[in-house]
Amino acid sequence: MTPCELARTWIGTPYQHQASLKGIGCDCVGLIRGVWRELYGDEPMALPAYSPDWAEVGGREILIDGLAQHFTPVPLTKARAGDVLVFRMKPVAVAKHAAILLHDFDDPRAQIIHAYWGHAVVASWLRPFWQKQAVAAFRFPVLGSGV
Repeated sequence: MTPCELARTWIGTPYQHQASLKGIGCDCVGLIRGVWRELYGDEPMALPAYSPDWAEVGGREILIDGLAQHFTPVPLTKARAGDVLVFRMKPVAVAKHAAILLHDFDDPRAQIIHAYWGHAVVASWLRPFWQKQAVAAFRFPVLGSGV
């Protein structure tokens, strides 16, 4: 299955901070972790515990830096279905939200699948709000590429 197909199977999973179990609970990072496990098996590293306000502390781009270690960065305009998008919720804040893209970034039908506080995993339209907040895109490794 593709990352898109797998992400769709997570829709309805309740939001749960730090969790990554389909049907039980996940946050936005947990969704990406869960899809990774379904594609490749074990995660490439243990994720340390993080507080709900992790992005407000320290000012480092932890999410972008972490994804760059295990995914291939791609320009936003080249992001395609199955890629991970990262969002900055305020212009001066660090990026703190992630989602899986369901269509190419420039497709007017584009949607994302993501988990966020107070909601289960949902599909949302990328345009216009989420597209404006997007700051980075990453591609899952190709199976058989040494993952």
